[in-house]
Amino acid sequence: VADARQFSPPEGAALGYVTQTTLSVDDTAGIVAALEDTFPDIQAPAAESICYATTNRQEAVKQAAPGCDLFLVVGAPNSSNSRRLVEVAERAGAARAMLVQRAAEIDWLVLGGIGTVGISAGASAPEIIVDEIIAAFRERFDVTLDIALTVKETETFPVMRTLRDVELTAADMAFVNGDR
Repeated sequence: VADARQFSPPEGAALGYVTQTTLSVDDTAGIVAALEDTFPDIQAPAAESICYATTNRQEAVKQAAPGCDLFLVVGAPNSSNSRRLVEVAERAGAARAMLVQRAAEIDWLVLGGIGTVGISAGASAPEIIVDEIIAAFRERFDVTLDIALTVKETETFPVMRTLRDVELTAADMAFVNGDR
């Protein structure tokens, strides 16, 4: 935010901004507000540039994290939006937040005394991995699920033209559905 306020463009320069698709919505809002306050004529993107899935997940984490003893985010260490979800969980009030790729990465010995665990996933993390982690918790603890649904995602994406007429085999469908 300070950098946005201190930015000094050449006199008469046309200004615009875009945001990285995986940035924290809250962080981006502060930067955008600073830019718009400092440069009233700055041009905004034609559409929201933060991915809808990233925005929705951050909102769900903000709702679910307060009061959690532990908040797990399923995702890869190189996933910007997954790392951002860990930060959002910590800022929203989770006592501890961590990034895991699989249930096997969880140190079950340190979870003694943990009462409430929140789980979310980065945009590219497969749902089957979230299910795997929930199953691993069920094997070890008495689990009650409360689902924090902040928005119903209704986005649909057309199949690429080159794949529209391709017939999928049963093995293809099993892979897509996570049944392998």
